[in-house]
Amino acid sequence: MSSPLIEKLSILADSAKYDVSCSSSGGKRKNQDKGLGNAEGMGICHSYTEDGRCVSLLKILLTNFCIFDCAYCVSRKSNDVKRAAFTVQEVVDLTINFYRRNYIEGLFLSSGIFKNADYTMERLVRVAKKLRLEHKFNGYIHLKTIPGASEELIKEAGLYADRLSVNIELPSEESLKSLAPEKNFKDVLTPMGNIKDQLVLVKEEKKLFKSTPSFAPAGQSTQLIVGASAESDRQILTLADGLYQNYQLKRVYYSGYVPVVTDSRLPLISTPPIIRENRLYQADWLVRLYGFGVNELLDEQNPQLDLQIDPKLAWALRNRQIFPLEINTADYELIVRVPGIGIKSAKKIVAARRFAALTWDHLRQIGVVLKRAKYFVTCHGKSLETREWDEETIRRRIIFGEKGGRASLWGSQLDLFSQAS
Repeated sequence: MSSPLIEKLSILADSAKYDVSCSSSGGKRKNQDKGLGNAEGMGICHSYTEDGRCVSLLKILLTNFCIFDCAYCVSRKSNDVKRAAFTVQEVVDLTINFYRRNYIEGLFLSSGIFKNADYTMERLVRVAKKLRLEHKFNGYIHLKTIPGASEELIKEAGLYADRLSVNIELPSEESLKSLAPEKNFKDVLTPMGNIKDQLVLVKEEKKLFKSTPSFAPAGQSTQLIVGASAESDRQILTLADGLYQNYQLKRVYYSGYVPVVTDSRLPLISTPPIIRENRLYQADWLVRLYGFGVNELLDEQNPQLDLQIDPKLAWALRNRQIFPLEINTADYELIVRVPGIGIKSAKKIVAARRFAALTWDHLRQIGVVLKRAKYFVTCHGKSLETREWDEETIRRRIIFGEKGGRASLWGSQLDLFSQAS
């Protein structure tokens, strides 16, 4: 690899690291005609950095030149950074060479905006098209859709990419006007709508014609920056819930604001709000997978998620009148809301109790986290606890340990995050 290309790669890979919406799961593109690679099912391998970000893809920008001047962006036009741009062929060659060396499992390609949205989007599409048609590349490709790009280019991109995404970045029109004045919600939501409509159309056509070409089989996603503007967690989750329902997004990714540039419009922080980011992911899972409504987790009086405990536990503590549940008779919809019981465990409980009344040992074998669940369920009317604890005591015992010693708060946070329940 030549020195100029290495320098470009260094610049444009570094500029791309702030985009977290780069999941490589969900593609089902099979290897055909003795091509190169595949993205079949869960065949994509993942590597993660210490902060949990996926690095299994070649994650780069086509260019960090940009006509926009977004306050939070390291590539904004007024920022004094070294600029670089790949040619279409350079990105294609890098992807093939890295894949052959087993460095990557696919490509995540985004870009600053050259002259205009269509000019940039056309080049992103050409990269994917050359990989698919000229090199028979069947690995995973995620293309970032440029806000304001034409519907025709978006449709073409979906023919070659496994996933498309267009980043909203900021959770409200007011924040966009303040921090990214060249952008607006319409330019972001219009391509989202185009992608959704095309996904629905292709799904219907495939019922009639099996030969219908696939369109972005891994769906679409977006990213929201957390902490660069003043929106509450309730506003952010309400927006995300609307995107899931109205635009059929696979995922909304939350990125804690990283202070990479100095601007009077931005908040003064020293470290990204990682715990808040984690709490938003947990709440997102509860809304998407556990049947919670945003208004159940947050309201006007409590618009921010609790940073000390996960949102499922916070909800349970606020709704003590519902508990304890009798594990042998409670409905699945309530069991899955118990802290310490995830979706798989709840399904196992409902299935197992058809054959025998469940005991605490059964729950432990199923995988229930009893140190959390025991405050909210009973077996045969009996609790593991000899006394009834108040809300604050349960909270303290779960965070710091049952003996009341100051167990590591960070350890507790990591434990809660890993369970997502």
